[in-house]
Amino acid sequence: MKSGSASKVVVLYWHRTDLRLHDSPALHAALALKPSVFIPVWTWDPHYVYRARVGPNRWRFLLECQNDLSKSYTKLNPKQKLWLVREAPQTVLPKLWKKWGITHLVFEKDTDPYARERDEAIVRLAEDAGVEVIVRMGRNLFDPDDLVRKNGGKPTMSMTHTEKAAEKINGGQPDRPVETPKSVPDPWEKDRMDLSDLEHEIANPTPDLNADHRGTKDKQYTQIMGPNNDFGVPTMEEIGIDPSLATTPHRGGESVALKTLADLIADEEYIGTFEKPKSSPAAFEPQSTTLLSPHLHFGSLSIRKYWWDVDDVMTKRRKAKKPNASVPVNLPGQLLFRDMYFAAQAAIGAPFARIHGNKVARFIDWHLQSKPLQTAEKDEDAMEEDGALPARDYEIDSPEAEEWFQRWKAGRTGFPWIDALMRQLRSEGWIHHLGRHSVACFLTRGGCYVSWERGAEVFEELLIDHEAASNAGNWMWLSCTAFFAQFYRCYSPIAFGKKWDPNGDFVRRYVPELAKFDKKFIYEPWKAPIADQKKWGCRVTNDDSAAGGQSYPKPMFDFDKRRQICLDNMKHAYDVGLHGNDEKVLDGSWSKLFGENGGGEEPKKKKQKTEPEDEE
Repeated sequence: MKSGSASKVVVLYWHRTDLRLHDSPALHAALALKPSVFIPVWTWDPHYVYRARVGPNRWRFLLECQNDLSKSYTKLNPKQKLWLVREAPQTVLPKLWKKWGITHLVFEKDTDPYARERDEAIVRLAEDAGVEVIVRMGRNLFDPDDLVRKNGGKPTMSMTHTEKAAEKINGGQPDRPVETPKSVPDPWEKDRMDLSDLEHEIANPTPDLNADHRGTKDKQYTQIMGPNNDFGVPTMEEIGIDPSLATTPHRGGESVALKTLADLIADEEYIGTFEKPKSSPAAFEPQSTTLLSPHLHFGSLSIRKYWWDVDDVMTKRRKAKKPNASVPVNLPGQLLFRDMYFAAQAAIGAPFARIHGNKVARFIDWHLQSKPLQTAEKDEDAMEEDGALPARDYEIDSPEAEEWFQRWKAGRTGFPWIDALMRQLRSEGWIHHLGRHSVACFLTRGGCYVSWERGAEVFEELLIDHEAASNAGNWMWLSCTAFFAQFYRCYSPIAFGKKWDPNGDFVRRYVPELAKFDKKFIYEPWKAPIADQKKWGCRVTNDDSAAGGQSYPKPMFDFDKRRQICLDNMKHAYDVGLHGNDEKVLDGSWSKLFGENGGGEEPKKKKQKTEPEDEE
């Protein structure tokens, strides 16, 4: 809201996916206005607090990023910090414009479905209030909407699509990073910054998808400026989560991200020759990949800086006639994969995160499919119109499949490779991309025949690097629903682990009850003689009372048999040829095309055998 002298520029800088000072195009644009007053805020959005699945590890990572950024602001200007406001942006921002006399609102562009709807609503409110809005892209190498336009208005469903579209934007190279600010203007004086006289709209906590993690009282929204009236970053206790539940060793914050990147860049051989498919999913302390993905998610690291720092190393090596890995398996290729998923999501919108209404997703007769969003559910909240949120419930069409899903989720399948990965995920908030491939294939087309949406929800909750676009895209890829169609290539939960870790050290680390098992049996402990099981201190049994000590479950099914059932049913689903936006899928009549063998059940009639092929 413009007030006072025409030359007085008062900027509200709205942080969301850009928790950094370095290479922030939106922040650069905000400071280029030469504001007399500058206020960097974060609005504590109930959508992400209650409607998105977030586990303790990602909460802590976010808070570390916010605290780090706040300290960085204070270093530039002792009067500054990140100002946390505890209310939904749709209701609180108009109050802030009026209270603080804001002339300009500046923020980074976000093409996630909810964010797009939210931002469109905010821009309309700002225009009505006479506040000028400036938006800049900084979350991706290339603006996802630009990639879609350069791809003929279609979603980018392959790296070829993405590379060709990117070539039409700056010749396939992202913009160079902008400078890090050396100073920032003051906020208003303390009295004017005080919001205690504003009406505080309390967030509605229902439904709370994270209620299971809250063991104490939720104090996030008790005061608009926080419980201490200091605009402080929330604590885990205020969120209602016991800090001890956050067990990840991976730390958040721009300072951590920049140091990690600098250390990696110093190893020119690693940067130049990195090929992701050749990195080990069984490596730990240290892991075999960069682990910068959570920093890209929260924006504590600029993706453009990452790209150009790597490119500078590879250019130097090329001039020295040293070998470099190529796209898509090298580091720049991995960043392009991220852009591919973002652009595909930008083209499709909210249905990208689910099957129903998703035109690029093949329809498979999975177990545990999502219930379609009901009209009443869609009308609960204005931001949920057109299904902006994935369905929150699913059909338990098979109690057996539900048991398999729960055991997969808990790391108790009886297959040590799968269980070790799922336990690492829950404990650390991260697993290697080939580990993600293994557990995703196992849950969907390579064993359980459970809907990829169930797995995506678990990853959404547990991953510290969860990106809505990449998560949905990867699950569609691994379930052969979209992006990838070679469903006969399955990851063996036995052979694949042995390939990378013949000694079983990864399993021993994350499934400690099997730590003393000989490597001959570490991936198939049920084959170990009973006498050896007793000697090694763990019985492989489904009867805990009979174990007399530690126990580990037997495999929950015969993998070879289940794989063949899945392959046969995948072939049939491909032959049926439905997609998520087909009328038969939307009205539920798809079941007539699958008959009694639908849902991954063992075929009653003999089908032509589809020869399985183990993935690598």
